[in-house]
Amino acid sequence: MIDESLIAKNDAQPPEASVLAINILVVVLILGGMAAQNLFYTAQPEERVVIKRFGAVIGLAGPGLHFKLPFGIDEVHKVATERVLKQEFGFRIEPGEEGEPSRVLTEGYQHEREMLTGDLNMIDVSWVVQYQIHDPVQYLHALREPEQTLRDSAEAVMRRRVGNSLASEVLTTGRADIALRARDELQGALDGYRSGIRVTAVELQAVVPPQRVRASFNEVNEARQERERMINEAITKKNQAIPQAIGEGKRTVAEAEAYAFERTRRAEGDVVRFQSILKEYLQAPDVTRKRLYLEVIRDVVPKAGKIIVVQEGESRPQSFLHLNEQGGSPK
Repeated sequence: MIDESLIAKNDAQPPEASVLAINILVVVLILGGMAAQNLFYTAQPEERVVIKRFGAVIGLAGPGLHFKLPFGIDEVHKVATERVLKQEFGFRIEPGEEGEPSRVLTEGYQHEREMLTGDLNMIDVSWVVQYQIHDPVQYLHALREPEQTLRDSAEAVMRRRVGNSLASEVLTTGRADIALRARDELQGALDGYRSGIRVTAVELQAVVPPQRVRASFNEVNEARQERERMINEAITKKNQAIPQAIGEGKRTVAEAEAYAFERTRRAEGDVVRFQSILKEYLQAPDVTRKRLYLEVIRDVVPKAGKIIVVQEGESRPQSFLHLNEQGGSPK
């Protein structure tokens, strides 16, 4: 038989004990769920994760799903090390709304653009610094504000490079050299700070004179360009004229040498011919003299045209010679 006194005793027990047990079970389940939720974390492909345990760095993790101790024992800090970041100076790019292009804002950033060149000219310089985070531990712990340190260092370096250059160089041919030297100098400063940042590029966007003197600067720049154009044209003409003169000189010398050679050979031939005629003349003077006379007549008479033969004492021509006609016989 069941003891009725025990049943009565259990029925008399207060309901608060069961409610407390249920609450404890709920709290345990909630804490278990939170712990299970905080046991894992995911890193994106462009991220690296710095893992800290009780405030001390214990390691790095790459992309993927990872385990950590819950309840604040392990802390994770995700850093985008594979992403190319940039800082804008002298302007800002504001993303447009959906379907609209971005806008370039220049108002309010005049203090970043205005610089003084080495020849004491005012000039507006806008530029962009592109960089990556190559050491996430240094980036998180070496500097209190690494982004602001980057901006301050970049502005100081650019002002120093522009201040060591002439305004004409900054506006025209010296822009690439200024950007390259500024990148190297900025990287050296950030390495000295152990910032964990690698500068990939420094690009000058707009280099223009201030608005109030822009017209005068443009006139000076146009005059410089015209001077450079005229110098280039003169150099081109010189490069064309000198080889042409040298060629003409060589051609004249060659023609003179050929003419001298021809005259010399002709004179030598005439001498040989004269010597041969002289030899024949010495052997038979009358015959040689007559032959020479006939040869001269043969060469000269045909050029004289129509010849009329007139006998002495006659009043009219008796006959004439058609020397230009074939046969050349008188009629």
